[in-house]
Amino acid sequence: MAFRLVSTAFENGERIPTRHTADGADVSPPLEWHGEPAGTQSFALICDDPDAPRGTWTHWLAFNLSPSLHSLTEGIPVHATLADGASQGTTDFGTTGYGGPSPPKGPAHRYYFRLYAVDQILPVKAGASRKQLLGALEGHVLAEAELMGRYGRP
Repeated sequence: MAFRLVSTAFENGERIPTRHTADGADVSPPLEWHGEPAGTQSFALICDDPDAPRGTWTHWLAFNLSPSLHSLTEGIPVHATLADGASQGTTDFGTTGYGGPSPPKGPAHRYYFRLYAVDQILPVKAGASRKQLLGALEGHVLAEAELMGRYGRP
């Protein structure tokens, strides 16, 4: 079985509901995954917008998610450390936790949710930057699953 990431809020390639954007409640969408490879010790999640005017914009970093976890509910708290011990990093908004789509007017942007199956607990602290997280992931990713949603303002 292939490693797969899905959401009940939107299908791959479809519009992200306003509820999950800065125009709505700005809460993280529900995510579910399955098919991770044997040896997975943790999961890491990166959500970004490669179409942002100033280059790729990071909307969410979550890491050291338990290997027994197979979903994230809607509206994950925006704390650096979550109740289960997982951590969230600092986004390009300068905050921890999820920051939803907030594109300028124009064509819809693409938002990629990438989930990594990792062979260890990552040695980065809560509040880590994207660069720190990517550095820790190097050489430790067993598999990657991706979900892409779109959002734009006419």
